[in-house]
Amino acid sequence: MPDLLIELFSEEIPARMQRRAGEDLKKRMTDGLVEAGLTYAGAHALTTPRRLTLAIDGLLAASPTVREERKGPKVGAPDKAIEGFLRGAGLTRDQLEERDTPKGAVYFASIEKPGRPAADIIAEVLEATIRNFPWPKSMRWGSGSLKWVRPLHSILCLLSDEAGSEVVPLDIDGIKSGNTTHGHRFMAPDEITVSGFDDYSAKLKRANVVLDPAERADAIWQDATNQAFANGLEVVEDKGLLAEVAGLVEWPVVLLGAIDDEFLSLPPEVLQTSMKEHQKFFSVRDPKTNRIEKFVTVANRDTADNGATILAGNQKVLSARLADAKFFWENDLRTAKEGMEVWTESLSNVTFHNKLGTQAERINRIAALAREIAPVVGADADLAEQAAKVAKADLSSEMVYEFPELQGLMGRYYAEAAGLPQEVANACENHYSPLGPSDDVPSEAVSVAVALADKLDTLTGFWAIDEKPTGSKDPFALRRAALGVIRLVLENDVRVSLEAKALQSFLTLFNVEKLTAELDRVDADLEQHKQDLDHIMKLSESEADSPLKEVLVSLVLDKKSQYENMLAKGQRIRKSLVEFENAKDVVPTDLLSFFHDRLKVFLRDQGIRHDVIDACIAMDGNDDLTLLVKRARALEDFMTSDDGTNLLQGYKRANNILTQAEAKDGVEYSYGGDVKFAEEPSEIALFEALAASEGAISSAIEAEDFAAAMGSMAALRAPIDAFFEAVQVNSDNDVVRRNRLNLLHQIRQICGQVADLTKVEG
Repeated sequence: MPDLLIELFSEEIPARMQRRAGEDLKKRMTDGLVEAGLTYAGAHALTTPRRLTLAIDGLLAASPTVREERKGPKVGAPDKAIEGFLRGAGLTRDQLEERDTPKGAVYFASIEKPGRPAADIIAEVLEATIRNFPWPKSMRWGSGSLKWVRPLHSILCLLSDEAGSEVVPLDIDGIKSGNTTHGHRFMAPDEITVSGFDDYSAKLKRANVVLDPAERADAIWQDATNQAFANGLEVVEDKGLLAEVAGLVEWPVVLLGAIDDEFLSLPPEVLQTSMKEHQKFFSVRDPKTNRIEKFVTVANRDTADNGATILAGNQKVLSARLADAKFFWENDLRTAKEGMEVWTESLSNVTFHNKLGTQAERINRIAALAREIAPVVGADADLAEQAAKVAKADLSSEMVYEFPELQGLMGRYYAEAAGLPQEVANACENHYSPLGPSDDVPSEAVSVAVALADKLDTLTGFWAIDEKPTGSKDPFALRRAALGVIRLVLENDVRVSLEAKALQSFLTLFNVEKLTAELDRVDADLEQHKQDLDHIMKLSESEADSPLKEVLVSLVLDKKSQYENMLAKGQRIRKSLVEFENAKDVVPTDLLSFFHDRLKVFLRDQGIRHDVIDACIAMDGNDDLTLLVKRARALEDFMTSDDGTNLLQGYKRANNILTQAEAKDGVEYSYGGDVKFAEEPSEIALFEALAASEGAISSAIEAEDFAAAMGSMAALRAPIDAFFEAVQVNSDNDVVRRNRLNLLHQIRQICGQVADLTKVEG
């Protein structure tokens, strides 16, 4: 069985596109080959900045011959139907076979598709793959029609086995396939002839090309950490940057450079971000002081001076970049020390959303909400409000304008420089968290209050203007915000009514009191303008021949314009108040449902079944997520036990019998059974067990000890099982039947205190 080697050699492919391109080449080629009948033993793709490589092992030498049988029309069918069938099958009438079937005689066709050589199939599939390759961006060059991410220079396509190798012939816009490639652009640019993957890989290594991106990344990291260790330092780990740098070089050469002393006083995050974003440098820090003192850059070639010239050039460019950063930092520090309010005020000119106002208006809403949330999370209300008012001030700073990814972090530095309390400074940095499922959750009370207020304002605002996530689209990251609220609440054991806080946020958003007061002022001004307008119009009529006529007419027009503007303003306010009334009951409830949906996803990842969560959501207090999750964990543990499984069966049996009887009789059996009408020992035992468990379950639930409640409920398993084994509920005696149905209601009522067990599957 031959092996296949493909290399698409081009100008430099952007590093961010390489991994996906390798996967796409592998998938499209292997899918196409298998679809054409060529199976294989294994395949792997490798990438460098200048080449996409695919090696397929154990490929069939030819596709197998395929025999297919097709059922055609009935014998005696119209000629047109038979001719159509023959065209589709590629046969003549004398090749058809008549067979008897239960529905009469029918034509059958036997079609044989002969196998094809692997080379023919490979050429077709590879051409289709190249011409339809899914690059995020592509270009056309010269006079050809081919599009590729960068100009494509050559195609290596080789089938090889023990007997030797052969080129798969292919010609795409004048680029003919062959068995040659090129080594490193500068260090070994000559043409290389290869006979298979092992030969190809070895010769490229000798020609200063490391083919495997993982091998390049490992070499970079090992060399970088070794050089840093030799200087008593350590490299700041950054897997994303490592993968990107490995995609920029074919022959990695690690160089350790120094940062000028004048920049060492910059915050380490500023140094790290500037070097990473602009230069693709790794930061190297002193583990004792955590100060970044050097950098690692990766060159693409060996040099006679061991990289000295490259380092000198890089250090010169880096100094210019860091000089800008230092300028921003020093300017921002001066502004912060004078007062961060300057930045906050400037945010009144920055629109957050055209329907939700400016960033400054949003900050005021968050501050008001943070003050209300503070007592719930154990924070000082004044500190929470103060933190919320400055938390987003750094958005106006020069440093964050240059490096948006530093927002929040720079806010902490500036708040500390301004002499604000440390809790306020920490909240500036932490209120954006958590940003993802693996992000740390703030635990300091002030930070928690501001983070919750920020996310609740975002969610309530976009719910109010009906900008909810749809399908896979979530342009405002509202799912992430909801998950952030969930994690903040659960991981800090916060007891809060989310529906109430959403309503509070909604009231703050609309500011109904302010709108109502403003409407009253507008109405009063309208009345005054109407009186003034009437007076001026009467005066204008009485002075018809007076020289003042023109002045009065102009005044009338001016007053009319003012009146119409005020009228329009009043209409806008009334519309907002109507929108508020229509939405104030809907938005918080709808938003709570969204929280529940995200909570299901969050808890499913922790092994809690969706039906268990639904059973707990159906209970009162479901807007207290801490209580809800506590109940769900206890119920999940109970349902995985034998007692839970069997009790659920008994409960569902009781509920089904009771539901059917109530539907049939048109009454509700909820008046409580009486033990004096019990006839069977198991019936009496169930009465006693229910009486004993009811108080214990109620007390445990009131104390929020759901594990104890489940334990008390487990004690009902045996008496319920015994009852159903010994007793026929629908007795011929009506009094006994009603009493037993009321007894089933007690089972439903007592067990239903824990959760809505009708929603639990099983």
